[in-house]
Amino acid sequence: MKTDVDSDWLRALPARGSACARAAFLVSPEAAHLASQSAADNAYMQLHSDYSLARAQQQHRELQRALSAELPVISFCGRSDTPDDMFPNNVFATHPGRLILGRMHHPVRQREAERTDIVAFFTQMLGYSLSDLRSQPGDVELTGSMIVDRARGVGFAGIGERCATAGAEAFARALDLHACLCVPLAAGEYHLNVVMSLLAGRMLVICPEGFAHPADAERIAACYAPHVLYLTAPQKSAFAANCLSLREDSVWMSEHAVDSLTASQRGQLQRSGFALRTVALDEIEKAGGSLRCCVAEIF
Repeated sequence: MKTDVDSDWLRALPARGSACARAAFLVSPEAAHLASQSAADNAYMQLHSDYSLARAQQQHRELQRALSAELPVISFCGRSDTPDDMFPNNVFATHPGRLILGRMHHPVRQREAERTDIVAFFTQMLGYSLSDLRSQPGDVELTGSMIVDRARGVGFAGIGERCATAGAEAFARALDLHACLCVPLAAGEYHLNVVMSLLAGRMLVICPEGFAHPADAERIAACYAPHVLYLTAPQKSAFAANCLSLREDSVWMSEHAVDSLTASQRGQLQRSGFALRTVALDEIEKAGGSLRCCVAEIF
């Protein structure tokens, strides 16, 4: 597996599969409090705000209802002792025929991988094999830590408190990727998926200020130019990079994220073939994640 990526090499790769998932799963919020452990390295959390579980649950139901118009969506019930479990994409990921469990940084999130019902759904009901990364050296919080170009088989990993190079490379091997480029995140950033997203394998959304070295952001952007949407730091803080394409012709963002975009940026997305889809997630965003964090893709 290559550990370096350049634009000429990436553009020459043949397509190896669909860039978009065939289904998705969610985990409903059930804890009445936010995770204080996670707040230690998640600057996006509003730990001391008034958090309404009932409102978060209502927004989560609306998210499921909205996404279900585009693809099949399954929702598992959350648990009161795992307050971050509404963000399952960090813990569970899939590759065709394979379920992958991530190695989580904080103990409160490590408990989420012990969900035997979720594991059994994939291994017993769908017949997926299991790739358990919890015992390998180095944390990796799956598609929170790594943005994956599924169409080409290339991963981009953000190295920081919650993702080590060894963990990222183990995840890349579990996904059978051709290459994995590891770059350090800026201080205070906890996941790559809050500073960057790849829409349907053809358009990059990125905030250079989220990287320790802005040249790394430009290096990645060169792979997808001219289809690159640059975000400002305030737009990143509004979760505009925490977006997701579940079909080739649309992109999902929270209302807060969409409101942060300029008219020019919205037009850029639309000219690139992406209709904007949005739901209100401001209560869920108090927990430090947004729409992309809520959705675990099924390939």
